[in-house]
Amino acid sequence: MRDEAAWVVETSGPEETRRLAAALGRVAAPGDVLVLEGDLGAGKTTFVQGLAAGLGITGTVNSPTFTLIKAYRGRLPLFHIDVYRLGEGAEDLGFDEVFDAGGVTAIEWGHYAAEYLPDEYLEIRFAKGEGNRRVVCCFPRGGAMRRRVEEWRAAWSS
Repeated sequence: MRDEAAWVVETSGPEETRRLAAALGRVAAPGDVLVLEGDLGAGKTTFVQGLAAGLGITGTVNSPTFTLIKAYRGRLPLFHIDVYRLGEGAEDLGFDEVFDAGGVTAIEWGHYAAEYLPDEYLEIRFAKGEGNRRVVCCFPRGGAMRRRVEEWRAAWSS
């Protein structure tokens, strides 16, 4: 999962991170899989909150650390998965069924589920910057995800 980022964005704080993610939610397509990586507190769940807003989801979106998978209804369904507690022993939680359900799947700590990922997905890495700043690096895996990053960049800049 290592190569050059297709797009790097530095956000000024949680609200801008949510706005960035909302732009992705507006262009997301059925079957999109997002693998979210970063240290604890780096902004993964904040990003999913913005993604949910961009998908038209209202209500509270929080980390599924103890439930593993949460599902939300919006323009497209959002499946929020956190495999941190499973670690290297992440078992198949029915990933194929989730990926094929016609929604967007966001997996926090997705490297723990690497063997279950589809061929095409978007890896998004978060790093803490100075203060509340976050550096968001996007690594598309496959042609559809490269196109999605271009659509996302256009939605973000408009």
